[in-house]
Amino acid sequence: MACKNLLFPCIPLVLIFGFLAFEATARTLEDVSMHKWNEQWMARYGKVYKDSREKEKRFNVFKANVEYIEGFNNAGNKPYKLAINKFADLTNEEFIAPRNRFKGHMCPAITRTSTFKYENVTAVPPIIDWRTKGAVTPIKDQGQCGCCWAFSAVAATEGITKLSTGKLISLSEQELVDCDTKGVDQEANYAYKGVDGTCNTNKEANIAASIKGFEDAPANSEKGLLKAVVNQPVSVAIDASGSDFQFYSSGVFTGSCGTDLDHGVTAVGYGNSDDGPKFWLVKNSWGTEWGEQGYIRMQRDVDAEQG
Repeated sequence: MACKNLLFPCIPLVLIFGFLAFEATARTLEDVSMHKWNEQWMARYGKVYKDSREKEKRFNVFKANVEYIEGFNNAGNKPYKLAINKFADLTNEEFIAPRNRFKGHMCPAITRTSTFKYENVTAVPPIIDWRTKGAVTPIKDQGQCGCCWAFSAVAATEGITKLSTGKLISLSEQELVDCDTKGVDQEANYAYKGVDGTCNTNKEANIAASIKGFEDAPANSEKGLLKAVVNQPVSVAIDASGSDFQFYSSGVFTGSCGTDLDHGVTAVGYGNSDDGPKFWLVKNSWGTEWGEQGYIRMQRDVDAEQG
């Protein structure tokens, strides 16, 4: 009789204990799956850590990033997507520190003009893509070096050199980093090393493209930038500090974009998406596995005057 009295209370207890066991098993399987995913990611990008403690720390960062990306994509309320990339074992703070270090001025040897030569441009086509006009070199990768400014300036210089001479030449970011001169050698002759090195004066003497001066597009004017991009690729500073930018994969980026400019990129065109906002076509220097094969489409014609 005692057992019969306890029979019904026992059933929910068994179910509860069974459910808790199922949850524990599910979490274990999830962790195993995440560890397996992490190992595959490490193999793909050649990641090796100094010890087990560092490896576990990086796994936890990886897991948190995966959960953030999946949560964002599952929400489905933005016109862009995120994806795991080579930065997945870095916190956002670690990601920003070495990479986004915009040098907000050109070298002292170059003259700055006070004019804006595209001020009177009136013919503004609906779409511009300088890649299709042969004025953009393939995507490059700055690595851990905080020299995005050099990649930004070089890409703009490569574009205007093509338009001026008819020749598309991959120029040397490393020479700008090392030397800061009025001319730039070919990348093939002055290879990128990803460090702030000593100027190779022998190679510096070889000039593949000259830089005689520069000017600024009007501040807080997307229309002014539009006029400039109609005529050539343009070096641009942006705020690239957010996690959404870190893991941007595709679509028109409408995420948080402040005025703390920390990263140099190059505007190589603009356009209109079929089912989303108008955008700037921007060339980045983080390799082809970031974004849309190294590019990002950033929203334009926004309410904020600074773009």
